[in-house]
Order: sequence, then structure tokens, then C-alpha cells
Amino acid sequence: MTMDKRTTGGQSKMPAVTGERADLLEALAKQRHFLRFTTRDLTDEQAGRRTTASELCLGGLIKHVTAGERRWMSFVQEGPSAMGDFSAMTEADFARWADDFRMLPGETLPGVLAEYAEVARRTDELVATLPDLDATQPLPKAPWFEPDGRWSVRRVLMHIIAETAQHAGHADIIRESLDGAKSMG
Repeated sequence: MTMDKRTTGGQSKMPAVTGERADLLEALAKQRHFLRFTTRDLTDEQAGRRTTASELCLGGLIKHVTAGERRWMSFVQEGPSAMGDFSAMTEADFARWADDFRMLPGETLPGVLAEYAEVARRTDELVATLPDLDATQPLPKAPWFEPDGRWSVRRVLMHIIAETAQHAGHADIIRESLDGAKSMG
């Protein structure tokens, strides 16, 4: 696989992706679609509405998945420093983290979806051009990671796919609670 990008009409074009990379990106694209689909035909207010006992809303779920995917892809490139120091998080850090789960004043559903699309584009481009899916980075120190663990790019991608699928399921329940619409069925 070449690392060079070809340009067509002034826009960069991703190299052709085949094999395992194509399979992983296709699985991720499918889960992204399911998550985005839960927001079809909604207003900003509806996308920010809590419909269950949970604090989650549709716009907040998409923001959370966007932030997580961005952070994990930065981890792939930069290592554990991209994830931050979980042991040193302050109350303000936790409050900012909680804001990823809700629509804040001034945020719009089109804006949240556009940011998600941009992060997805960057992820897809990175996966297409990385030299090796077996390359690893040490995990940051956190209670939920194994001590001295390392994750490969492949494992990070599988984690992002699983997280996106899990949150797409949450989103489907929230949407059905909002107005009865379902992603399937």
C-alpha cells in the first residue's frame, strides 16, 4: 500500500483500501451509519432531549463517539499522552468530559454530525495510510486498562467499532423513546 496521496481536482484521494483494512473500515462505517440514522428528521431540541432515566441524548452520544474516535486515533499516532492523565483529572476535567454526553447551548445537530463526519474521514484516511496495523502503543495508566498493556492499531479499531455499535444501540432506544421511530423493524 502506498503512502502517497493522489490529487484529483485539488482534493486528496485516499488510496484504495483492500483486505483487512477494508473489512474494518466497512464494519466501522456500518455502525457509524446506524448511529447517525437515529437522528434522522430531528430538531436540535429533540437531539438534545433525554428520553430515559439515563443522562444520554442522541446529540450527546454522537459527540461522545466523535471525541472517543478522535482521541483513539490520536493515541495511535502519538501514544498514551494523547489520552491524557486519568489519575490527575480534576472536577473541571470531569465536567468537560460530561459535556461530551449532552448538547450544549449553541450546539446544533448538523454541527455535531459534521464534526463526526470530519473525524470519520480523518480516521478512514489514517487507517488507509498507516504502514502497519500491528504497530502498538502503551496504554495510558487508568484503572480500566491492564497495567503495562499495549494496544495495536487493529485493537484500537476493533474497540472503536465496538464502542460505536454499543452507542448506536443506546441511540436506538433513546430515539424509540423520543417518538417511536426505530432504526430497524
